[in-house]
Amino acid sequence: MTSNQIAHPVMLPGIGNSGPRHWQTLWASRQKGCQRFQPADWDRPNLADWLQALDTSIDECAGPVVLVAHSLSCLLVAHWALRGGIRDDNQHRIAQVRGAFLVAVPDHGAPAFPGEASEFGSPPTEPLPFPALVVASSDDPYGSPEHARRMAMGWAAGCVEVGALGHINAASGVGDWDTGWHLLQAFGAGLRVQMPASNRAGE
Repeated sequence: MTSNQIAHPVMLPGIGNSGPRHWQTLWASRQKGCQRFQPADWDRPNLADWLQALDTSIDECAGPVVLVAHSLSCLLVAHWALRGGIRDDNQHRIAQVRGAFLVAVPDHGAPAFPGEASEFGSPPTEPLPFPALVVASSDDPYGSPEHARRMAMGWAAGCVEVGALGHINAASGVGDWDTGWHLLQAFGAGLRVQMPASNRAGE
């Protein structure tokens, strides 16, 4: 892998989608070539449909990608990457993924976990077939830092705790979430890939 290879981000929002004030939406507006996956139903997530939507998003990318997942889509990434013992027909997509940036991994065993997302429960906890970084908040109502560390360990991923930011979403008041943006850039540098140029003035 060369150091100047561009990897395009694929935004994977959680249940309910990421609204206009969510950092995923704000980041997508600043990055050229950013892809956003589109399942059939954001509010009543169907695992098979979301897996297919992720397949489609990667197929639409001409080159390497970095998955940028929030909440339920962190579990989606694990199901997708490790389904069926890593299906042979998914290997070309796996090869396109340079890494996964996994923010606010929810605990499927916690009371707050939405019942309508039960199909996403019990995600695989084997090492992912690509590098990953788990980003956790100390007061996330959907998953404790201890849970984030356990999942990161199972996935052979790094884990960074970023303080008390709730579920790290629009309701957390993080806005553009500059800390997360810089973490993503550092993660990309560690993967020896270049993230697309920003559209934001001064960057």
